[in-house]
Amino acid sequence: MNETTHNDTVSTDAQAVTGERAELLEALAKQRHFLDFTTRDLTDEQAGRRTTASELCLGGLIKHVTSVERNWAEFIVRGPSAMPDFSAMTKEDFARRADEFRMLPGDTLEGVRAAYAQVARRTDELVVSLPDLDADQPLPSAPWFEAGARWSARRVLLHIIAETAQHTGHADIIREALDGAKSMG
Repeated sequence: MNETTHNDTVSTDAQAVTGERAELLEALAKQRHFLDFTTRDLTDEQAGRRTTASELCLGGLIKHVTSVERNWAEFIVRGPSAMPDFSAMTKEDFARRADEFRMLPGDTLEGVRAAYAQVARRTDELVVSLPDLDADQPLPSAPWFEAGARWSARRVLLHIIAETAQHTGHADIIREALDGAKSMG
């Protein structure tokens, strides 16, 4: 990624960020690094291979985390209109969303990683430029969200970090089952 960490300061391109924003960027960068690290030295075929009983593969996890981060970052800016309308989704819509967990024909590990890096840069720029981390938006309608709930930009960023960390753990298990390599141990 494009940031370097020194004590409590993160440099994102030419701009130095300190305090809470630096901590958010640092936590996100750490989780992104470990997720990306699970794909080191893999072929496209290996990145698409399922190694457990689940449907998950390493390339698919990166595609999913990319989509999640992109959507939630857009939510910070545009509110619920940036998110899918889960209550109106069809079986076909859910099937298309399931494709983000797979390496599809034409997907390459290099391309998936590049897309993730691009989304990460945009999110980092957003964190730096946000006028107020307390600014909130109403959550979209979905069975898993409390009706009428609102999330601040801070809460969304913490959710992105948690989602990335959760899938980084999944990726570590998948990689170890693939070839014995460990990312976090």
